[in-house]
Amino acid sequence: MYLYDGHFGGMHLVWWIIWIIFLAWIFFIPADIPYQRTKKDSPLDILKKRYAKGEISKEEFEESKKVLTSDN
Repeated sequence: MYLYDGHFGGMHLVWWIIWIIFLAWIFFIPADIPYQRTKKDSPLDILKKRYAKGEISKEEFEESKKVLTSDN
């Protein structure tokens, strides 16, 4: 009798290995999915980033912040 009589040998074993690698890739490897919805920045967050980059002055930041945080 042969060691591998065709049940778990040959291509059958190769396909099991391929499936295990594929499932591990799906569940365990973190990756950014293209076109994935991301959290949108709020207008205040955008204002803070512009101030941090130096695109606007402190006065412009304070004035815009007042406008954004007002209830009107």
